[in-house]
Formats: sequence, structure tokens, C-alpha cells
Amino acid sequence: MKKILLSATVILAIGLTSCKSQKTNSTNKKEEKMEISNKEKVIALLKSIETGAQEPVGFINPNKYIQHNLGVVDGLAGFGALLQQLPPNSAKVSTVRAFEDGDFVFTQTDYNFFGPKIGFDIFRFENGKIVEHWDNLQEKPENPNPSGHTMIDGTTEIKDINKTEENKTLVKNFVEDILVNGKMEKLAGYFDGDNYIQHNPNIADGLSGLGKALEYLASQGITMKFDKVHRVLGEGNFVLTISEGSFGDKHTSFFDLFRVENGKIAEHWDVMETIAPKEEWKNENGKF
Repeated sequence: MKKILLSATVILAIGLTSCKSQKTNSTNKKEEKMEISNKEKVIALLKSIETGAQEPVGFINPNKYIQHNLGVVDGLAGFGALLQQLPPNSAKVSTVRAFEDGDFVFTQTDYNFFGPKIGFDIFRFENGKIVEHWDNLQEKPENPNPSGHTMIDGTTEIKDINKTEENKTLVKNFVEDILVNGKMEKLAGYFDGDNYIQHNPNIADGLSGLGKALEYLASQGITMKFDKVHRVLGEGNFVLTISEGSFGDKHTSFFDLFRVENGKIAEHWDVMETIAPKEEWKNENGKF
């Protein structure tokens, strides 16, 4: 009889342990489902500019938020002060593309933010919290470019994740060879003939469209010069470069997004922003 009771006790104990284990596993799975990615955090934070939602602001580290938008005061307080300046119900935010590269998330967004703009934003994370932000904003044109493309249309599908580093190297080499160092003899090697989709608001598709645009700028005495590539980020077939240079006589920040296909540059989006003189900066972190 004692043996029977002992066996029953052991079975009951095992059953209770198993039940607790199942509950723990179920709780862990729920917690895993509730945890959102850094990319999702950024999309939610940007959308909160439009909706006024408070929860996404919690994704920012309140004790460390380094701001590189030179028109915004450093820290979380600066972010809040900027939002307070917006006319009520004026902001619209539609993030078209979002990418993740290590601790960085970068996005391309269609804004109405003190007027219609297209913007690239970069956020750096530490321990799941946003600690640093860079951006580039450009007025949104009313009309499409000569080939009928807008600054944001085109494919959004991310693929070839295993080629991320290879594609980053290709694009970095292109920007440094062609845009920084002017080695135009290497230009054709980066493209599949004239198959090149262009989203710059003033330039038509193809290398031929790029050539015509450069000729026009030269005829007007306008130069576009890249001096330095500060950062290269990528996910799969998309690569973003952040560069410093000049457009005309204005100190300029260039954010260029490239889509790579079969080892060649196939599509390009960009945003150019004039860098304000240092005496007008609201923080000391620099644009880059």
C-alpha cells in the first residue's frame, strides 16, 4: 500500500512540475511574441509624430539621446520641444521602407512635417533603446521626374540577405570611385547597361539620363561634389550611403539609397539637404 501511495505521489509531483513547466513555456512564448523588433519600434515612433501616441517615446533612452538633426536641441527634451512646435493635426507620416543593420535601423519616409518632405532617418540602438538619431530631409516635389518616378515609389521587397556585406562593398566602391574620386572610366562597370531606375526628382532613368543631368548642371555652372562617405548601411539588396560634400556653393549632406540586383546597381533614391552654418546649430553633435 505504501508503494502504491508513493507511486501516486511521484506521479502527481511529476504532473504538477510538467504543468508548471508548460505554463512557464507558455508565458515565455507570450513574452517573446510581445517583444517587437527595433525596426518595428522605429516605425511606431515615427508614426507617433502623426498620432500623438505616447508609448513609442518609451523606446528612446531618456538619459542618452544624441541628436544629429542640427535644428533640434539634443536629448529627449529636444525631440519633445520639436513636436510641440508642430501645428495641431498637421503632421502626416508614412514610412515606405525600413531596414535593419546590426544596431542601426534606417527608414525612408513620406512626411508632412512643417510641409511635405521626403526623409531618411537613422536610429542607433543600445540594449533595445534608441540612443542616437540622424536624418536628411528634402522638400517633396509636386511632379514626378522626367521618367515619371516619384522620390519614394518602386519596389520595397528586401531579399538577398546573405549578400548584404557584398552589396555594401559594391555601393561604397561606386560612391568613392565615381562620386568622390571622379573615376568615370569605371562607371559602366557598376551598371547593367542603361538599365537603371532613377528616383531623383530632376534626373531621368539610365546612365544616359544621369549624363544629361550632369551636362545640364555643368552648363549652368553648378557642381555636385562628394568629399567623404561617412557611413554605409545595408540590408540585403538595399544599401544606404551617408556622404558629405557640396551642391553648387552650399555645404550639403547626401543620403543615397541603392538597390542592387545581380551584382549591379539597379535603382536609386536620394535626399539632399543643405547643412546649416555652425552658428545656427541647436546642438553640437554635427550632422554626421
